Amino acid sequence: MGKEPVRIRAVLDTNALVPALLFGGEPGKLVSLWERGRIVPLVSRDVLLEYVRVLGYPKFALDPEDIKGLIEERVLPFAEMVIVDETPQIVPEDPADDKSLALALAGKADFLISGDKHLLGLKRYHGAEILAPRQFLERPEISGT
Repeated sequence: MGKEPVRIRAVLDTNALVPALLFGGEPGKLVSLWERGRIVPLVSRDVLLEYVRVLGYPKFALDPEDIKGLIEERVLPFAEMVIVDETPQIVPEDPADDKSLALALAGKADFLISGDKHLLGLKRYHGAEILAPRQFLERPEISGT
């Protein structure tokens, strides 16, 4: 019997998840990683609500059924729901970022994947390394090199 591959626990900030779901290409590789069980996307109630809110932006032209389908078919079957008891105030310049940090802490994430400059500026939060999607995809344990 082969050894079970390590599953990487990752929080996907909204600005990483939405392009991954909608645009394919390089960001779409994240979807492939969680569908193949290489990463486990961590979600909380607040983060899921944020995903739904952003997917509802008019520029994406998705109706509520499209959004529901994306979340229920492409995210939730592969994700681990994490209960977040409290959200610390870490990023005063953008308090909305705090929900991703709280999820990373509560879910014992290995990585927080984001394109947000405030989060990327932290570089690490407790045990989670904070990387842009491209940086994450280039990691040897992800790319297989």
